[in-house]
Amino acid sequence: MAAINRRPPAPGVEWEFDSVVLERALSRNAVTRFLVERAEQGGWVLDRVRIGNDGKRRIILRRKIIRAVRTA
Repeated sequence: MAAINRRPPAPGVEWEFDSVVLERALSRNAVTRFLVERAEQGGWVLDRVRIGNDGKRRIILRRKIIRAVRTA
């Protein structure tokens, strides 16, 4: 398997991660609707999807943490 080249985040960039486990009984369309809703409402981006031997989807979502900088 080929290695995936991921650029490291820029200095000062922080990510927040959220883990979601979805049952195998959910259709592909239902999962897509769920992920689109999370992206539109919460600003989440798909980071990783793993489908286990039991058929469960283990999904990792991420979003950038924006820190407010105080100005003088």
